[in-house]
Amino acid sequence: MSAPSATVPTAFGRLWDLAPISLDDLMERAALQTRVDRKYLVPLAEVDALLADLEAGTEILDIDGVRAFTYETVYFDTPDLTSYLLTAYRRRRRFKVRTRTYVDSATCWLEVKVAGSRGSTVKHRAPHRSDHRTTVDPGREFVDGVLTGFVERASFLPTLVTRYRRCTLFVPATASRVTIDTDLSWHDRHHRLHLPGLAVVETKTSRAASTVDRRLWRHGHRPTRISKYATGLAALRADLPDAPWRRVLNRHFSPVARIEPAGWLPGI
Repeated sequence: MSAPSATVPTAFGRLWDLAPISLDDLMERAALQTRVDRKYLVPLAEVDALLADLEAGTEILDIDGVRAFTYETVYFDTPDLTSYLLTAYRRRRRFKVRTRTYVDSATCWLEVKVAGSRGSTVKHRAPHRSDHRTTVDPGREFVDGVLTGFVERASFLPTLVTRYRRCTLFVPATASRVTIDTDLSWHDRHHRLHLPGLAVVETKTSRAASTVDRRLWRHGHRPTRISKYATGLAALRADLPDAPWRRVLNRHFSPVARIEPAGWLPGI
């Protein structure tokens, strides 16, 4: 099957060998709002080999012929970085507040993720206007309702912005999803960090490891402690505690990351 190269990362030609799945079908068959996430940092050059080893029947999200989509996420935290510090100190009752904009469609959601039982993650989301993506104020009642018992009502300020391109796979055998994020970048108010040579591969399952997890293990990759918010902020700010991500930062970020002066993205 031939298609414009701009719709998928150029290194991943095998994505065009997969059957398409629509967004509606994907959400019906694998919404996984409560799930177990396993994340892997994979050199870009090795992703195509992983794709060649996928089980028969794996499908890829395809919307009008596009199979890779640009995401922009604005993370919010309290002035004293409560969300970040709860994660840094591995507290059980962790949370994240963010807006996620699907740039290609200008669709935006306000999302609150909280730590569930036995290592699971529970994601709550509500529609949000894309021109309000830098504030939680229009959805403050929603945020406070989800965070009852996690944190007292506090100010939430935009703290970090991430951008990347994502492909999403559906694995029917385990009704699970796999996302592949490339062209990763982070911005805070002062600096920008870019990781062009790495992909974040994330499996999203109801509980047990998926067939993709097992294939990653066979290729020598193991789940990595990485949070796009916390690890990115730790990489940009040397003054923050970073114990949970120090190994990842030293192994994957320090040798290849490009940090340069920058301000917020346009509109922030």
